[in-house]
Amino acid sequence: MFYGAAKMVIGNSIKYAFRPWVEGMENIPESGPAILASNHLSVSDSFFLPAMLHRKVTFIAKMEYFNTPGVKGKITAGFMKGIGMLPVDRSGARGAGEAAINAGLEVLARGELFGIYPEGTRSPDGRLYRGKPGGLGRVALGSGAPVIPIAMIDTEKIQPPGKVMPKLMRPGIRIGKPLDFSRYEGMEGDRFVLRSITDQVMYEIMKLSGQEYVDIYATAAKRQLAEAAKQEKQDRQEQEARAAATE
Repeated sequence: MFYGAAKMVIGNSIKYAFRPWVEGMENIPESGPAILASNHLSVSDSFFLPAMLHRKVTFIAKMEYFNTPGVKGKITAGFMKGIGMLPVDRSGARGAGEAAINAGLEVLARGELFGIYPEGTRSPDGRLYRGKPGGLGRVALGSGAPVIPIAMIDTEKIQPPGKVMPKLMRPGIRIGKPLDFSRYEGMEGDRFVLRSITDQVMYEIMKLSGQEYVDIYATAAKRQLAEAAKQEKQDRQEQEARAAATE
């Protein structure tokens, strides 16, 4: 009930304010379970996609959104629950992964839509990064549900990382045809199969989004960018110190 009310308010606000365009809506089944595997450019991805679909879609979110103390924390928790987010504790990498997989399987067992970002985190620079095989592959094989590749377009321009207020512009959503991996039934323990499934899905997302593909994980790219920024700052400070010493 709360989800329906929240979607009506938030969804209509998004539709009228941003006017997102959608291609391939016919690829979303009218009923039954399906996995929506999307690229991840902005935190707003989890708002735009559910707002434009006629069915409820559930994503997972970090636990911090649900247990922050104070009035603001309660409002945030209520908002996240209202738009269909499920809390997952990310304090332990392995435990978080298992919790996310189990949450996805429960959603799909109810015949609902489950949203997942195979990259595992937002792209740091708008490019498409290597998908993590464990979550997507295991949820797909464990549920038997089809995987629908989805490309979010230009959402990183609306709300870049670190920006609170969104920019009013028109994003897009491209929805690909469902992918069937039933030929791998019972092989969720085979890491090569999981990698093959994930790579196929990422290839379809790349075709839909037109993004440049980078064959490393986004988390590794973020570390590299952070280290480069740190080194650049250090070099600049050293140059300034040398310049000051010669004055």
